[in-house]
Amino acid sequence: MARTFALVVLLVVVVLFVLSYMAHMGYLPASSLALSAVSASGSSGRSAATPVNSSSSSILGPPSLSVVFINRVLLAYHSPAAGLGSVLYRDSRDYGIDDVYALAFFLHESSMGNNGVAAVTHSLGNIRCTVGWSCYGGYRSYATWAAGFLDWFRLISSDYVPRHLSTVATIIPVYAPSADHNDEHAYIAAVLSAVSTWRTGRVVV
Repeated sequence: MARTFALVVLLVVVVLFVLSYMAHMGYLPASSLALSAVSASGSSGRSAATPVNSSSSSILGPPSLSVVFINRVLLAYHSPAAGLGSVLYRDSRDYGIDDVYALAFFLHESSMGNNGVAAVTHSLGNIRCTVGWSCYGGYRSYATWAAGFLDWFRLISSDYVPRHLSTVATIIPVYAPSADHNDEHAYIAAVLSAVSTWRTGRVVV
């Protein structure tokens, strides 16, 4: 019995080591390591794909996706911003806004820059035109995708967080209100679905 227990413990240690290495190398998002560890130890029967709760889905925090994983996602969606994972990660780290949410907004707004006005404006989140900005079709326009990424993080950090709008459920009704013909509930669901998917290590939503 003791020998069997020792073998089980050894197996768990090996599994955790392999998962830790994969997360470090970017083959898994770092947040999936904790979920996998719980599963390997048998201490929980929950699926790693447990949906994100919309009422507690705070966008605040350090990056939960690695540079390598972000690049894999951008490449999988044939994004014109492919290869800029390090830029998204850096902005996430600098502004304290989890990169997984920025990527989810990017997916919903323009399928990672492939659709709509974003293909011209290089915008992560199709931000409405305001005084002092170069604009196209009523939206802010940027010379590069990197500039578009940065402005989204700045906007959320300076215009939303100070007003205590820091969860997906509180941001979307202001960011994409139904008054502008948006389906707020569908938008929230799409963002949370993408976040949940990527945090399990799957690339395509």
